[in-house]
Amino acid sequence: MARDYDSQLLESVGVRRRRMRDALLFGVERARRTADERLGKVFAGIAITAVLCAGCVGWSFLQHTLDKQKAEQQKQQQRQAQQHEQPPH
Repeated sequence: MARDYDSQLLESVGVRRRRMRDALLFGVERARRTADERLGKVFAGIAITAVLCAGCVGWSFLQHTLDKQKAEQQKQQQRQAQQHEQPPH
């Protein structure tokens, strides 16, 4: 029984502290600020997602470019090898 009272007391103190903190931080417009915070979090999430997508596209472009350069180098090496193997006319 004493533990129930202690846990209830601790919970009520936690709730009271959270309410006091919210009142201090947000004032009278506490409910409106939480909606603004939610919108801010949504926009932050969209911005982070956009940055991640741009990073993936950039990485893909870089890989494609490097692969293309590697293929060109291999073609040039093959051409040079073929030219060295052919006797002059």
